[in-house]
Amino acid sequence: MGGKLIQGFFAGASKLGQLHPDAKPEKHGVEVLRDVPYASGGALAEHRLDVYRPIDLDGPAPAVLYIHGGAFHILSKDTHWVMGLAFASRGYVVFNVSYRLAPQHPFPAAVEDVARAYEWLVAHAAEYGGDLDRLVIAGESAGANLTTSLTLSTVYPRPEPFARAVFDTGVVPRAAIPACGVFQVTDMERYARRKPRFPAFLSDRFREMQHAYLGATPEAHGETLDLVDVVRWLERGERPARPLPPFFLPVGTKDPLLDDTRRLDRALRALGGVSEARYYPGQIHAFHAFVFLESARRCWRDQFDFLERHVGHRPVVARSATA
Repeated sequence: MGGKLIQGFFAGASKLGQLHPDAKPEKHGVEVLRDVPYASGGALAEHRLDVYRPIDLDGPAPAVLYIHGGAFHILSKDTHWVMGLAFASRGYVVFNVSYRLAPQHPFPAAVEDVARAYEWLVAHAAEYGGDLDRLVIAGESAGANLTTSLTLSTVYPRPEPFARAVFDTGVVPRAAIPACGVFQVTDMERYARRKPRFPAFLSDRFREMQHAYLGATPEAHGETLDLVDVVRWLERGERPARPLPPFFLPVGTKDPLLDDTRRLDRALRALGGVSEARYYPGQIHAFHAFVFLESARRCWRDQFDFLERHVGHRPVVARSATA
C-alpha cells in the first residue's frame, strides 16, 4: 500500500510539474524524441527510452544514460522528465530509460534491462548526436544502484551473460553519477537496527523494496547478488580489469540512505578510484530533483563542475531551472 501511495504522489507531481511553462522543453532549447525502443521489438513500455537533446546540436555532444529511481518497483522515465531536461539544457544528449519493475519482474530483470539499454546505446548513440567518448551514466536512489552495477559491469568481466555483454562492448563511461543511492539491497533490516531508530513507515518501505525486488530468499541468487549489493562487491577489494571511471556521489545529510554513500565512497577510494562524495547539509532523499530549491541548484552546479573536469564538457549557458 505504501508503495502505491508514493507512486501516485510522484506520478501526480510529475504530471502537474509538466504543466508549468518552464517545463516546456523548447523553452530551454531542447527537443524530445519519445518512446524509442531499446530492446528487440520494443513491445513492452518498459523497454523504451526518451531522447532529450539540444535543438541546435551542431556536432557530437556528451551522452548521458539516465536511470530513474523508485525502489525498483515504482516510477518510470516519464516521472523523471526533469532529469532529462536538466542535462539536455546544458548541452548533453540524454537517453532516459525505463526498465521492468518488481514484483512482477524481480531481480535481475532491471539489471538485464539497463544492460540491454547500454548495448543499444553503444550501437545507436551517434545516430542521435551522442558522443560515446564522453559518456556518463547517472541515476538516483534505486537508479543509483543500477547506475553503479552497470558501470562496474563495464570494468569487471562478469559471468552473467547480460553483464558480460556490457563488458564486451569495450565502452567504459567517462563518469558515473549514482546519487543518493541504496547500494546494498539485502539486509534492509540494518536500518531498523540503527539508533536512533527509523520511523516505522520508512522501515516498512525498505522491507517492501527488498522483498519485492529480491524475494524471500535473496541468497538463492548466488554470486549474481553482486549486481545488487554493489558496495559489498567493491568492499571485497577485487581489482577491476579496466580502470574505474570517476564517481560523483551527491547525497543529503538527512537522507536515510546516507551511510550507503559513505560506504561506496570508501570502497571506491580503497580500490584507487576517483570518488567525489558531496554531502548537502539538512537535505532529504533525492532533494536535487526539486530543481527550484537553492540546495538542488547547488548540487547541479557541483555535478556539472565535476563533469567539466572529468568529461571535458563545458556546459552551455543554462536557461533551465537548474541554472
